[in-house]
Amino acid sequence: MMSSELLVPRNPPANADSNAAIAEHCFHAFDAIYCALTTCTPVLPEFADEKYPLFVTWNTRSTRLGGSPRLRGCIGTFEAQPIREGLAEYALISAFKDSRFPAIQERELPNLECMISLLTNFEDASSYLDWTVGVHGIYISFAHPLLSGVLSDASGTPSPSSSSPSLHARSTRYASHRLLTATYLPDVMPEQGWNKIEAIDSAIHKAGWNGNITEDLRRSIKLRRYQSSKCTVGWKEFMAWRKENATEV
Repeated sequence: MMSSELLVPRNPPANADSNAAIAEHCFHAFDAIYCALTTCTPVLPEFADEKYPLFVTWNTRSTRLGGSPRLRGCIGTFEAQPIREGLAEYALISAFKDSRFPAIQERELPNLECMISLLTNFEDASSYLDWTVGVHGIYISFAHPLLSGVLSDASGTPSPSSSSPSLHARSTRYASHRLLTATYLPDVMPEQGWNKIEAIDSAIHKAGWNGNITEDLRRSIKLRRYQSSKCTVGWKEFMAWRKENATEV
């Protein structure tokens, strides 16, 4: 999973439960798109309706034995959601409205797998390096470099401190006054083989900055680290669950 569409507030909430995701969460998400693509009635969830920030990821499994899964959609939120409603909502959004992919179609269902990530244990890091690859996801925020003053003239990008008023106006006209933000879930760094610097630099570009990345820019980052409780089920598991729990299949 290289990246994820993201809907985030500036201060993601904390959650202390690190063993939260269960198969029933995945079944509920799978059921949402299955019923949206057919005339079937959803199975009512029975799991506890707690609140979590969450991501719903759809992967396509290759028909070849041992084939690696390919990302088919992934969208989530850092705003804690009542999990029954949130899983169903983001299952549909990630399946049908991820702008990177066409909407999932009924014929694709047998090759799909669903992964639920419930985000937990949010902590403010002491620096952009204060996290562990393979353990933490990262959520970064930083002021646009053209406005924050972290770039020097040697960066290859005009500095806001330039003595030319017209150059300064031209530079800042395109700079956003809001914070730039980006996140990577914990799995992304090991999957891509990134170290911390590579992950941070990729996240900076993902946030929308395409200029030179300096050490001052990295140090200007506010980083929140978090962990993820995950569960994944495939189509066959989902259908076995539905046959057992639904009045219709």
